[in-house]
Amino acid sequence: MLDKKVIECELCIIGGGMSGLSAAISAAREGVKVVLMHERPVLGGNASSEIRMWISHARGEDNRETGILEEIYLESLYRNPTKNYHIWDTILYDFVKREKNITLLLNCTCMDAKTEEGNFPHGREKKIISVTGYQMTTQRFIEVRAKYFCDSSGDSILAPLTGAEFRIGREAASEFGEDTTVEVSDNMTMGMSCLIQGRETHREVKYIPPECATKLCGENFENRNPDIYTEAENFWYLELGGDRDSIGDTEEIRDELLGLATGTWDYIKNSGEFESKNWELDFLGFLPGKRESRRYLGEYMITQRDISDGCVFEDEIAFGGWPLDDHYPGGFYHKGVPNTDVQTPAPYSIPYRALYSKNVDNLFFAGRNISMTHFAMSSMRVMATCTLLGEAVGKAASIAVKEDITPHDVYLDYINELQELLLCEDCFLPSKKREISGKCLDSELNIGYPFIRNGEDRAHRIYGTDEKDVYCAVAKGSEISYSFAPQKVASVHIVFDSDLNRNTLPGGAVEKRHITRANVRLDVPVMHMPKTLCREFVLLGELEGERYKLFEVSDNRKRAYHINLDKKLDKLILIPRSTWGDYDNVSVISFDFK
Repeated sequence: MLDKKVIECELCIIGGGMSGLSAAISAAREGVKVVLMHERPVLGGNASSEIRMWISHARGEDNRETGILEEIYLESLYRNPTKNYHIWDTILYDFVKREKNITLLLNCTCMDAKTEEGNFPHGREKKIISVTGYQMTTQRFIEVRAKYFCDSSGDSILAPLTGAEFRIGREAASEFGEDTTVEVSDNMTMGMSCLIQGRETHREVKYIPPECATKLCGENFENRNPDIYTEAENFWYLELGGDRDSIGDTEEIRDELLGLATGTWDYIKNSGEFESKNWELDFLGFLPGKRESRRYLGEYMITQRDISDGCVFEDEIAFGGWPLDDHYPGGFYHKGVPNTDVQTPAPYSIPYRALYSKNVDNLFFAGRNISMTHFAMSSMRVMATCTLLGEAVGKAASIAVKEDITPHDVYLDYINELQELLLCEDCFLPSKKREISGKCLDSELNIGYPFIRNGEDRAHRIYGTDEKDVYCAVAKGSEISYSFAPQKVASVHIVFDSDLNRNTLPGGAVEKRHITRANVRLDVPVMHMPKTLCREFVLLGELEGERYKLFEVSDNRKRAYHINLDKKLDKLILIPRSTWGDYDNVSVISFDFK
């Protein structure tokens, strides 16, 4: 009999991909005791070194996702300028391990759940008591008992284990009035991929394919067009399985994908169609990156109409902006273009009500498995959007823990508090602005940039306002100050310009946009910190003429700070001292206090 270990916490999260990782950090920072159970040895899910899919973002200028994801990105630019995947793994690991409220269970597969049936608030029928995982490294079962649970496993493992309602497959166009060509609903999904990556060397490298390689020719790559010299080539179209069981058939599909991947590299190396003699196969993924499987049913189901019509939700907690990028179920063997590319309003609104179960009392979810139709999922599935969903769930769970309420009660009674928590942590909500305190607005500001305290932490055109100025450009070493009658200052909010469009980074558009790299040419650029970002600053307080150092940062790697003070002061002074680009001026987007 194997040992069993029991852990108690307030929030248990299943899945350590980008959404689960973000949910764990978000909740832990609010004081929630979190267990993060992840079945792989490294964090990041599809973005990890095991799979290597890109973290795709909302399209459009100034639409880059901020909050925890921007923190991770800036740290990676600082620590990992060559985009080394193994360093990237340690960055994600470090972000979780530095949070003292997170217990991390790696190599631990969720395999069972205990539930209670009853008449729970708001018509819910079930409640989760605990989940059990098997940790292969310790050969131990681990039971996690928690008050709340979040499924960020991608495949929604808690759905079959708890009876939570879910859907799988494509809805008919008539069901929600969507612009899909699907006339009759079915169980088909998008497929999965085993990616390959090449590296250019200074010597000739031969490639001898394995027996499992699928023999391919140019005709197989119609509408795919592999090009190892372009920074945009990550072989995402090596995809299969959408016309089969996207969970139950994964092992067989993986075998086919390995044949397809090795056959593709054989074609590139040995067909004579490519200048590839000095290229070697640098990575072959044995773990398929999955795009779609089960989707939970929540209080609200997001549809393509919500996205395309630009619906603004009162309970907005995140945004999207990736196109409606629906991959045909046949994947690589589908004749014609492999996917749709329908542009969406960017940014578009995502509601909180799609992040918790309609029939399980204490179940959140975050990632590509939230409550949405298949066609809506084709846009919202990308990992940058999923990371925002995780951060929102973490904050919602913290309110639920604090107030001892259900996820639905957060919507009914605390949605404004949830939104303000997210805004204070630098999460952008397109229809919302941070609340600025009256005492800040009434204070004397020593510079002529009133927008520095308007609650907008993005370019004004994103909020639809007419102000021309976006940033307060102050000479490095100069002071931005507020003067006011002596009073308690609870907190200070500061936002710098981290160059969201990445115009100051080297390389082409793909190199600038993505924090990881696919194929490695000899001339790939070495990255650096965004040159516009403030590198060093100090926050001072003053009371009756005496100054105090409140907060100081050198080699700054964050866009935003929300600093709790609780000090009596009559003056606040921010001194930006330098930028990473050694500019004469430092761009400050926001500086205000409560």
